[in-house]
This record gives sequence, C-alpha cells and structure tokens, in this order.
Amino acid sequence: MEEEGRDETRGKDGAPFWARLLGRQVQFALDLLVLAAAFTLSYLLRFEFDVPLEQIQSWAIQGPYVVLLQFALLFVTGVYAFIWRYIGMAEVGAFLKAAAGSFLILLFFRLALPGALQPLRVPLSIIAMDTVLAFGGVLGLRVVRRALYERYEKQAKVARSETGAAKPVLLVGAGQAGVMVAKEIAAQGGAGLDILGFVDDEPEKLGAVLQGIKVIGTSQDIPRLVKSLGVDHVIITIARASRRDVKRIVDICESVPVKARIIPGLFEIIEGHVSIQRIRDVDIEDLLGRDPVRLDVEEVGRFLSGKAVMVTGAGGSIGSELCRQVARMGPSKLLLLERAEFVLFDIHRELREAWPGLDIMPLVGDVGDRERMEGVFSALRPQVIFHAAAHKHVPMMEWNPGEAVKNNVLATEVLGRVAGESGAEAFVLISTDKAVKPTSVMGASKRMAELVAQALDKRYATRFVAVRFGNVLGSTGSVIPLFREQIRKGGPVTVTHPDMVRYFMTIPEAAQLVLQAGAMGKGGEIFVLDMGEPVRIVDLAEQMITLSGFKPHEEIPIVFTGVRPGEKIQEVLMNSDEAVSTTRHPKIFIGQINSVSVEKVDAAVARLGSLARAGDEAGLRAALADFLPEAKLGN
Repeated sequence: MEEEGRDETRGKDGAPFWARLLGRQVQFALDLLVLAAAFTLSYLLRFEFDVPLEQIQSWAIQGPYVVLLQFALLFVTGVYAFIWRYIGMAEVGAFLKAAAGSFLILLFFRLALPGALQPLRVPLSIIAMDTVLAFGGVLGLRVVRRALYERYEKQAKVARSETGAAKPVLLVGAGQAGVMVAKEIAAQGGAGLDILGFVDDEPEKLGAVLQGIKVIGTSQDIPRLVKSLGVDHVIITIARASRRDVKRIVDICESVPVKARIIPGLFEIIEGHVSIQRIRDVDIEDLLGRDPVRLDVEEVGRFLSGKAVMVTGAGGSIGSELCRQVARMGPSKLLLLERAEFVLFDIHRELREAWPGLDIMPLVGDVGDRERMEGVFSALRPQVIFHAAAHKHVPMMEWNPGEAVKNNVLATEVLGRVAGESGAEAFVLISTDKAVKPTSVMGASKRMAELVAQALDKRYATRFVAVRFGNVLGSTGSVIPLFREQIRKGGPVTVTHPDMVRYFMTIPEAAQLVLQAGAMGKGGEIFVLDMGEPVRIVDLAEQMITLSGFKPHEEIPIVFTGVRPGEKIQEVLMNSDEAVSTTRHPKIFIGQINSVSVEKVDAAVARLGSLARAGDEAGLRAALADFLPEAKLGN
C-alpha cells in the first residue's frame, strides 16, 4: 500500500498547494502537535484552566512519553500506511485500536508504578480525556484533509464539465461494484467522467446517496434520465449480473439510443479493486455467455496441484485458456506444447509475466511426431495431459481431409500411446459437438479421436476421457471474429443460412469445465457440457451490428451465402438414441455412448493412416463412413 501522502503530492500536475504541503514529514509534525495539544488541553480541563505548579511539573514529565507512546501506536496499527482520501471504516478501526492500546498502557502504568514514580502516573481523568482528544484530533486531521481534497476535485470536476471535457454518465447498479467504480472515478480526478447518478432496481435504494452520488431511478427510467440529463453513456456496474440482465439493460439503452458500457472482472471486484481503464463497450460475449461457472476448486486443485501438466495446442484459443486456468491451480510445472512458434511465444510470455514463480516450459513440436513425444515424456514426465491440438475448421478440412485425419486421429493415437506407456495419470481429449452424426471430415475425425481415447483407456492404466462441447465465443476461426472484421469494413456480414443455429459458450467457461470434467473422470467417459440454448447465427449477426453502433440490414447489410461443405444447419451434442447421466456438476454430463473394441479401432486407425499418407481422399471418406455408420459425408 502506498505511504501516507505520497499519492497526493503531485508537484507540477496541478494539485492544490495544501495537497503538496501534506507530505509524510509534515503529517508527522502535525500529528505530534495535535497529540501534544490534546495532552495539554486535558490537563487544562482537569484543573479548569488553573493548573497548580506541582501539576505543571507532572505535565512536563508525563507529556513527552505519552505523546511518543501514542505516536508509536499510530505506526503499529498501520495508520501511516493508509491513503487518507480513501478513508473508511477500516481506517477508523485502526484509530480505535491505537486509542484502546494507549488507554490500556497508560492505565497499566497508573496502577502498576510505585509511589516513588508518582510523576509518571497520569491521572485517570486525564488518560480518558487525552485518549479521546488525541486520537480524535489526528483522525480529524485526516477528515479535514479528505474534505479539502474532495472539494478541490469537485471544483475541478465542475470546471471540466463546463469545458465539455467530462462525459456525463449513469452507473447501473448501486451495489458493491458500483460504489467501487464511483470511488475509483473520484480517485482518478473524474477520469473524464461526470457521474450524474446511480440507477438501481432495488426499491429500497431509490433516493439513497452513496459516495455523494444519489440513486435517481431504476433501469426502466434510463430513457427518461438520458434525455433529461443529457447522458453520454451508461456504465453497467453490477458484479453478479446475469447475461439476461445485461441484455435487458443493453436493449433499454438501444431503445433510446445511448451507448452502454460495462466493467468486467468479477474477480477484481472480489479482491477489492476496479480499474477504470477496464471499462469497455458491452460485447457480444456479455450477451451470449452464461452465468459464471462454479468450479469445485478443491477437486480440481487435487487433480492438478503439484503435478506436471501438459497442454497441447497451447497457443490456440482453448489451449491458451487451459494454460491460464491450470497455472492458477499451482502445478509443479506447466508444459506448453505447440508447433506454431509465434503463438507459443505469445502465451509463454504472458504466463511467465503473470506467474513468475511457476516453472513454465515452451515446447515446439508436433503431437504426431512419436520420437519427439517420447523424448518430451521421458525427460519431463507430464502427469496430466490436456490434448487441445487439432484441426477444427470444417470447410478447410473438407479441402484437406488427409491432414484432418493425421492431426485429429493419428496424432491423438500417437500422443495417447506415449502418455499411457509413460504412466501418465490422466489424458483429457478436447472434442466437439461436430463429432455427433458427423457430416464433415472434421467431425468424423474428432469422433474417431473419441473412440481412440476410449480404446487407449482399455489398454493403459492412464485415465483417458473426452470432453465434448460446441462453439466457443471468439475462438480462432470462429464466426465472431469474422463478423467483427466484416462490420469494421462496413459489411456485408455473411451468414450461410437464415436457419443456421449453434451452441455457444465463452472460452473461460469451456476451459474451466474441461478441468472439472478431467478431475471427475474415472476413465473411458465422454463428457458432454451443458451448452445452454442454441443461438440463431443471423440473430448473432444482428446483435453484433447493433452493438457496433449500426442498424442491421440498413447501414450494414446481411447476406446469406449458402451452407458450406460439411456444415449442418443445427448441431447436436448427442445422438437421439444416446442417453446422458448427470454428474456432481450441474453443467457436466456423461454420454452413454457405446465404445468399440480395441481391435476394431486399431484396424480403423491403421487403415486411415495408410490412406492419409497415400493422399487417397476418396478412400478416406469411404473408410470414415464405413467405420462410422452414423456419419453422412459428402464426396
């Protein structure tokens, strides 16, 4: 925490003269002066301003040690560590501790010292009066200091508003997060924002004043308040707002219209700080993502803490987020396996800066290179493997079926065998909803990867599990980055079919659920994640255009281009003849999916490998369709 006075001593930055004076040394001098004055006043009050000569001698003897004792207790209780423009109950509590300590020590001296040391025995009435006056006085100094600071900031804020520098805003949510945002804005000298009031839907808060800011209405009053007060934009400051609530508030703002922004980062709010720099525009992830995942942190911690963990495809969207989530669990080492050097460099640098004490090793390599994998496992002995490396782009793999099979099937089999042979504890395969009744080579290759994992689970002591989920918001190659780029260029936004629907979840949610499923797995399961309600892609496009400040179909056109090779109109997470069983986690299910014998899987993998290496695309499609009778692959 910053030292007393340091944050407010601004030099040439325009701070008032009094703020620059109140440095640390001046604060010490003022406190000592107040403590000495309080002790003197206590004596004067005790003797009704007619102090006998012998008592004046006692005052002269007692004063220095009482003042120094009280001054020392201010240090011990942390008073000088506080920044006094943020004075609150915690700071007042420190003063009460210092006062109580001083009172008890002086009382002990009064009762314990022998008569020969009578001059050091402070009278009880003076101890009581001095405790109140001394600590009330030094606390009062801080209160006055804060009042002067806030008065100056208010004047500066008014000046900025008059010159048009500060933007008038409403804060939606007068709870803990809203109050913290208001504090931070005040601490930043307004940060270019003029808070006109809070908006909150709790009736009992209406009219309340928080941080000097009044609750002036509910969310339904936003249109009226925007028009009457000239609001520039609205900031959503609700720590635990559901996505439905965020969408409702955004819809209200769009009806005005007025720009909606949001303060992200529930963890930041819980930890007690919010950065104004993190206030951003409401994004599509805020509307489509679901409520925060509730992890069983203890179970996941037991699964990962103190272990060597490997993430393949570490530079990808899911892989990199898995790395971040794993790092939080305190593994003994984190191995980042990636064949794309540039993205590996990026994620390694990010993790090294965020967790400098963690042993993080970047490994360039292809999971299908058996010699490389054997060398890595022999040298580093990973205990838990999250296999996120894959080819996932559906149309691209229709053009390159051999590469889909090599990476998604053959490489999974190679990596899995090496993991099993080295005695790894767990192997978690990242799968996809496109593996269900696959209509694409990519989907069929991921279904084969699931079967490979189940076969390997029967062969080795390692626990092999697969986790199946749908589209991830903002992942590389997904529709959202494409739409953003198209909107940035002024359109058109291309949608393949008006009835196209997809399941979506956020990258952090997907990664957290993968960790949880991996911790739960006994071996051989295919976990299915609850993806919520499907979203029409055309609705997604319209929302993104609107959030970007344009009118869909008018300012930014939407063009339907037709379903691409291998795509489905609607994805499903399970076949209609398959069932799921629940787990301890409400968002994770186990698919009751029949496995295939080890011998059949081995034969299929060998056949696919031969065809892929030979470049026989037609043969590959035929082999996949033959082994997966539910698949419907085009030619």
